[in-house]
Amino acid sequence: MISKAKEYLFPLSIVAAVLLPCFFMHSCANTTQAPSGGAKDTIPPALLWVNPEPGAVNVPCSKVKMEFVFDEYVKVKTAQNIFLSPPQKKAPKSKIKGKSVVISFEEELEPNTTYTLNFTNAITDNNEGNMFPGYTYVFSTGPAIDSMLLTGTVLDCNTLQPVKDATVMLYKDHSDSAIFKQRPYAACKTDDWGYFCLQYIQDTLYRLYAIADANNDNIYQMATEKVGFVDSLVRPSMIINDTLKEIQKYDMTDTLECRARKSEYTIRLFQEENTKQFLKNKARTHERRCHVSFASSDVWIDSLWIKGYKAENLITEFNQKQDSLEIWINDRRPVPDTLQFYINYRKTNDSTGVFEPSLEHYPLFIEGAAPKKKGRAAKQGLKHEDTICVYKLEANPQTVEQTGFSLTFNFPIINENFDSLYFHYLTPKQKDVKGEFTVERDSMNIRHYSIKPKEKLLPGYEYYLKVPHHAFRDINGFYSDSTEVKVSLPKDESLSSIKLDIKGVEGKLIVDLLNEKRNKLIGSYVVTEDRTLLFPYLSAGKYSVRVTFDYNNNSLVDTGNLLEHRQPEKVVFFKVDEESGEYLDLPQAAELTQIIDVKELD
Repeated sequence: MISKAKEYLFPLSIVAAVLLPCFFMHSCANTTQAPSGGAKDTIPPALLWVNPEPGAVNVPCSKVKMEFVFDEYVKVKTAQNIFLSPPQKKAPKSKIKGKSVVISFEEELEPNTTYTLNFTNAITDNNEGNMFPGYTYVFSTGPAIDSMLLTGTVLDCNTLQPVKDATVMLYKDHSDSAIFKQRPYAACKTDDWGYFCLQYIQDTLYRLYAIADANNDNIYQMATEKVGFVDSLVRPSMIINDTLKEIQKYDMTDTLECRARKSEYTIRLFQEENTKQFLKNKARTHERRCHVSFASSDVWIDSLWIKGYKAENLITEFNQKQDSLEIWINDRRPVPDTLQFYINYRKTNDSTGVFEPSLEHYPLFIEGAAPKKKGRAAKQGLKHEDTICVYKLEANPQTVEQTGFSLTFNFPIINENFDSLYFHYLTPKQKDVKGEFTVERDSMNIRHYSIKPKEKLLPGYEYYLKVPHHAFRDINGFYSDSTEVKVSLPKDESLSSIKLDIKGVEGKLIVDLLNEKRNKLIGSYVVTEDRTLLFPYLSAGKYSVRVTFDYNNNSLVDTGNLLEHRQPEKVVFFKVDEESGEYLDLPQAAELTQIIDVKELD
C-alpha cells in the first residue's frame, strides 16, 4: 500500500503546485472580508513510506534504524505505545527528523526472527494533535516472514469489562516459571475493546498469558500486577492476508466493525493472592487495641500473647479472608505505654518455600501519642466520646426490610442489655404500637449487631428504635448514652423494584445487582437453593445482574492462581436478550420480575 502511495506522490505534487497559488491569490484579492484562520485541521497524519520497506527480510541484527516518513510534521506523544514484538529489555528509541520518525534499538535483534512494530496512539501531527490511527510494521532478521496470527479478548474477572492496554504474551517455553523469568516470544497491547491480535507468528504451540504490565517490562510481577491465562496450549489457525478484519486499524467508536472481529480466546485478568506468608503490618491503634495483618489469607497461628495479660483477657477477631486480626485487651488495669506482643505462626521459608513455625516479638506503642498525664491534668481536654461506650445506630430506608437496624460499637462490649431496647412504630393514623424484634450478631464482626423487626414493614408507617442509657458497657468500662433512630420506607412513587426468580441452583451462588457502569453494588444475596430475590426502591435506569459460582462455599469471590492453573471463580452477567444485552432496563414506578435459570447461564 505504501509503495503505491509513493508512485502517485509526484503527480499529486505537480497538481498541488499549480492549484495552491490559485487559492492564495483568491484569498489576497478578497479585500472586503477580514482574514480567516480557515477550517480547523482534523485530518490525521498519513504515512507515505518506510525504510526498510514493510516485509523486509534479512534485516541486520545490530545498528538498524527504521524511518517512517509522514505527509506533515509529527511528534511522538506517547513513546511507550511504540511497541516492539518480541519485546526487548529496553523499549525502542524514537527521534524526530523533519517529517519522519526514526526508530532505533538499544539492544541487538535476535537472528532469524520476525518482528513487528506497532504504532497505537503514539504519534500525532505537530499542530492540532490529530492522532495517527496506528500501523503495524513487520520485518525479519531471517530469510522469511512468519505468517500466522492469533486473536482474543481480555476482560476483568469481576466486571467482565474489556481491559485496555493489557499486555498479551506468547511463550514457546511451556514451563510455569517462564512468565516470571523471561520476556515472551511475541506480545501486543489490547485496544479499547480489550481486543488483541498477535500477528506474524510461527505455526507452533504456545502458552498464552495477559498481564496489566504496570512497569512495562513485559515480565509478570505477582505482587503488583494482574494476570490471566488460557488453560491449555494454543496454536494459531489463521493465516494473515490483507483482507482480514482482524488486522485492520479501526476507529474505536465504530462498534459494528470492532465487534465483527473474530475473537478466538477470552482471558480474564485477576489479582493473585500472595503465596508467601509473613506478618506484613502491625500497629497499636488504641491503648487496648492492636491490629496485625499478613501477606496471605488463611494464616495459621499456633499461639499469640501480650506480656502481662492472660489469654482470657484478650479478645481476637479475624476478618473474612483470615489475613487480618484485631486484638483487644479486656482488662481494667492501666495499660503500659509499650505492649510486648508475641506471635507464633507458620511463616514461609524463603529458601524452601514451605511453611515453618516462626516466633516473632514486637513492641507495640501508639505512634505520635502525647505523654500520659496524671490526676486532674489527665481529665482536662477529654471529649465526651472519650468517656462513653461509643456506638452507631442507623437504618437505611432502602435496605431496612432486609438488614434491619444496624448497631456497631467501637469496642467489644462486655455487658449487654438488648431487652432494654424499645422498638415501636406510628401508624398513618398516629397510633403508637410497641413492636418486637430479633437480635443477630455478625459472625464476622463481633462489634456489629442487626436489630430486625419481627413484623412486616409497611409504607406510611414510622419505625423507631431507642437505646436507653447504660444499655451497654465496653471493655474500657464505659457505659453507653441513649439515642433513638427513626426510619420509614421510601414514599417516592417513582421508585421501582426488581425481583429475580432464581432457578436451577446447584451449590452456592453469589447474586449481585450492580449499576450500569458496574462500579457500585446495589444489593447482594448468597443463594443455595431456588428462591426469589427482592431489590426494592430503585431509581429508573439500567442494572446488571452478576452471578458468581462459589465453588468452595466460602461466600467470597475467590481469585485465581497461576502456578496451580486455577482460574478465578466463574462470574457471569445475566443476558436479557440480544437487544438489551446484559442490562435490565427498569422504568419508573415499575415492578420488574426476571426469571434466571442458572443452568442456562454461559
